[in-house]
Amino acid sequence: MWIITGVLLGLVCLATVIGFHSGPHTHVVAGALGVLAGGWLVYTVIEHGSGPGVWAILGADLLASGGLGVLAWRGISEFRGQLAADHRHPLEGAEGVALSDLVPGGVVRIRGEEWSAISVNGSAPRGTRVQVLRATGVRLEVWSEDAEPQSIDRLFQLNGVASEDR
Repeated sequence: MWIITGVLLGLVCLATVIGFHSGPHTHVVAGALGVLAGGWLVYTVIEHGSGPGVWAILGADLLASGGLGVLAWRGISEFRGQLAADHRHPLEGAEGVALSDLVPGGVVRIRGEEWSAISVNGSAPRGTRVQVLRATGVRLEVWSEDAEPQSIDRLFQLNGVASEDR
């Protein structure tokens, strides 16, 4: 009886801690485990009688489960609101400098961080000012006023695409 209670409450604690690192959906799991543990404690009271310790654990469990439910609900609501409000990456529109020649790929520094980037309007020499147009994963697409236009054949050649593959 107490082993099952201990395991369930341990899982609630574990899921709660993991939820702070992985997000609000794990807090939903922790809350559900808390409700399950509360049900088990009620069953224990009905079958084996009650003592002050069982009621204290049940109260703490229900309080923690309710708090986890609120935490999960707010986290999921906030996440959905962020998705609906802004699909733009925070780096889009930011300005920086090319740390290597962008032919068309290379490395840029944006807001003090180094990023892999592709110049969308041709090759840009090292030291050129660039602006982020789009962020795709860990690669940025940048624009430079000083870029030298490249022919489409040259861009394919630089990216390792053979002419028969086009």
